[in-house]
Order: sequence, then C-alpha cells, then structure tokens
Amino acid sequence: MKPALVATDVDGTLLNEDEILSPRTRSVVRAVVDAGAQFVLATGRPPRWVKPVVDQLGFAPMAVCANGAVIYDPSADRIIAARTLSTDALAQLAEIATRVIPGAGLAVERVGSSAHDAATPQFVSSPGYEHAWLNPDNTEVSVEDLLSAPAVKLLIRKSGARSADMATELARHIGLEGDITYSTNNGLIEIVPLGISKATGIDELARPQGIAAADIVAFGDMPNDVPMLSWAGLGVAMGNAHPDAVAAADEVTATNAEDGVALVLERWWL
Repeated sequence: MKPALVATDVDGTLLNEDEILSPRTRSVVRAVVDAGAQFVLATGRPPRWVKPVVDQLGFAPMAVCANGAVIYDPSADRIIAARTLSTDALAQLAEIATRVIPGAGLAVERVGSSAHDAATPQFVSSPGYEHAWLNPDNTEVSVEDLLSAPAVKLLIRKSGARSADMATELARHIGLEGDITYSTNNGLIEIVPLGISKATGIDELARPQGIAAADIVAFGDMPNDVPMLSWAGLGVAMGNAHPDAVAAADEVTATNAEDGVALVLERWWL
C-alpha cells in the first residue's frame, strides 16, 4: 500500500551537504503530492529557516519545526501551534546546564504568530554565545532576559565539545524538566518540552486526517529523528545516519548525497 503521508527531516536527509534539493528528489516529492498523499517537513529548524526549503520544493508543505515543538504553515506564514518550556523549567535547565557543562553558552528559540514576527525576538542568546551554524542570527541578551519568557527550545552550546558526550552528561541530571536531543555532533544540545518530538508533531497533523502511524513513511539521520523513525510505519535512516537513527529505523537507504529519499519514494511514485 502507498503511504498516506511522507515525513522527512531536512538537513542531512532531504537536502545534500550544500543544502540543495536535487532535481530527482524534487520530482518524486511532487509526484507524491500530485497523487494526493501528504508531504510534511519534520525538522529541528525554526520556522524562519523553512522558506529556503519551500523555495526549492516549489510548494509549501506543512512543517513540524523545532523538533516537534512548533507546527508551522509556510503557505500562510502562520504558527499553528507551539509547545513551550515554561520560565520555571528554563530556569531549572539553565542552572543544570551551566553547572554540568562549565563554560556552556545558552540560547532559546521563541515563536510569535509568524516565522518573522517582529514583535517576538526569535533567537536570543547569552553573552558570548558561539553559534554552531554558519548563519548566526542570534541576539545577545542577559541571562535574566533570556529566561524571562517561555521558549520552544533551549540550546546548550560548547565549542569544541561533542554533542553526544554533552547529552550523556546532561541525561544524568535532567529528568522531568525537558527532553534532550541533538541534530549535530558539533557541541550543541537542544532541549524541548517533555514528551515533545517530531513524532508528536507529525501525529498532530496526521490524526485529524485519519492517518495512522502505520500509514506513514519517515526519513531521518540524527538522534532528534529517533522518535519519528521508531514511531512511523516505515522508518528510513539515511546512509549517512547516526548509529542511533539507524538502530531506530526499519531500513537504511542511500545517503543524502545519493538521493536516498527519492530511492525509497520511487517504489510507489515514479
């Protein structure tokens, strides 16, 4: 049976290492949509980083952003739903992070009503925060200001560290405050509200349409994709995937540089 919904991670999965969508993958994704199946982006990216993907696709699918904490409709540039860490939870997490990972910088992702809501600073960080990506767009504020409003994600960053090591250490101290994950091994940990993941975000979109997990195929490559890969009826890890993603998946396809997503989707849509 053809899947009723296709959900895919973006970086390291749908896009190649140059953040380019190949013509082959674009073509099969359009065939999925033209045939009436749902196509959903499931990413750690915030809503404001979705537009470059939409531009390459040539249409605007629904997006599960911030590792499941945000449901975003890029066609209307509207935040549909947001799950947040409370200020109390943020304060507890910040205290744990700075104590357990000495020298770590902190940042939070917030959302307003749209991807570029000028009334809501989107990405604020503690002084001296070193961005893990090449396109820093953070605004430095005091730690007090950083923790003063609910956020969809807390980021803990230590340059030169390994995310896996940071996650292992933090897991010894963090319980009900939030869920730990990461999408790069470049010294960056992301904490989202407890129980929130890409799987819960996709389910929030699929359930009202009567689409069950068994009717969903999902693609991913990193630990933040593990809940989605293990929950979907068919979880597919990329050939370049982290071992945790491979272990959670039902199968492994080719790498993101070798059109791994297209290779699987072409079984049903040519």
